[in-house]
Amino acid sequence: MATLPASPSPPWPNPNPNLNSIPNPNFHPDQSQTLDFDSLMSPQSHHASTDSPESPPATPPSLLQLSFNQDHACFAAATDNGFRIYNCDPFRELFRREFGGGGIGHVEMLFRCNILALVGGGSHSQYPPTKVMIWDDHQGTCIRELSFRSPVSGVRLRRDRIIVVVEQKIFVYNFADLKLLHQIETIANPKGLCEVSHLTDSLVLACPGLHKGQIRIEHFSQKRTKFISAHDSRIACFALTLDGQFIATASTKGTLIRIYDAELGTLLQEVRRGANAAEIYSLAFSSTAQWLAVSSDKGTVHVFGLKVNPNVPENENSHGSSSSDAAIASPSSSRSFIKFKGVLPKYFNSEWSVARFHLHEGTQYTVAFGVEKNTVIILGMDGRYDTRK
Repeated sequence: MATLPASPSPPWPNPNPNLNSIPNPNFHPDQSQTLDFDSLMSPQSHHASTDSPESPPATPPSLLQLSFNQDHACFAAATDNGFRIYNCDPFRELFRREFGGGGIGHVEMLFRCNILALVGGGSHSQYPPTKVMIWDDHQGTCIRELSFRSPVSGVRLRRDRIIVVVEQKIFVYNFADLKLLHQIETIANPKGLCEVSHLTDSLVLACPGLHKGQIRIEHFSQKRTKFISAHDSRIACFALTLDGQFIATASTKGTLIRIYDAELGTLLQEVRRGANAAEIYSLAFSSTAQWLAVSSDKGTVHVFGLKVNPNVPENENSHGSSSSDAAIASPSSSRSFIKFKGVLPKYFNSEWSVARFHLHEGTQYTVAFGVEKNTVIILGMDGRYDTRK
């Protein structure tokens, strides 16, 4: 049975990302690659139709969910017939598992190891939607399961924890023995919003609080909880840096994205996606927290320069002075408005994106920063894989 290829991450049970190996992106617009992974991932179907012209063409599976692994080197596609795993660079299918019509609604990878978390989905679910199945791809079967009273809306994996989200509660389990360690009450959370850090020496978990617009951050190693009143409207999306130091949040209004210190709860920066309301589909930090990518239902992906990371040299924050960077505004270009604060409307004081990519409006996109320098990876629920530089 095929398994994921070797990678810098150690094999299970110690998958550990090399966080220092991912370079800082410096974006150059007007360079892109678009691939239709829905057509590329069915070579067997093409051969069958050529050899047997009388046979009707196989119906392509329907995508139910797309998700990156923790270092954005791979992504998983959940379909109404199973799941498929892809490498991002170079783009290629690594393997697929099909269940004869049984749907998978959620696939959660753990870096590149052989353990995945599966939740059933679609009109003919392979597993009950109230269960999380722990799949071992070396054995080609589920080795553990967790059952709940209500449908599972999200799953997150760490090397030492399994986090399961149901509509108004989050459960935290020890990975080794599935012992329940924590239960967290939340406001209604049908999207399964939850993020965790991935450094081995600390565990930070972010989730919706009990009130509209509130974020709850659990610092488990410090045994401390922080509440942030991030927005007046309901939380639509948020992202946590790999080390759990910063969190970016967006509300259902979708015009402003706010970046907070996850430990102190202080607002560090506010950036503007646009003036009109939009549904934010995903947020993603770069590996150094120098950049933030945002996708929305307006068919655009915005990239913002951040000023929150003291470890990034000043010349990197200003993009240098090379001609290849001239087309992109400096992330600090909006500072010229600071002296007018309190005079001009807040709209004019907002910080705007340093790069923007136009896609198909209305399609749901998930974004991440690629391992390759200068790359934003965009996954579409229309079955398209897009890299922008």
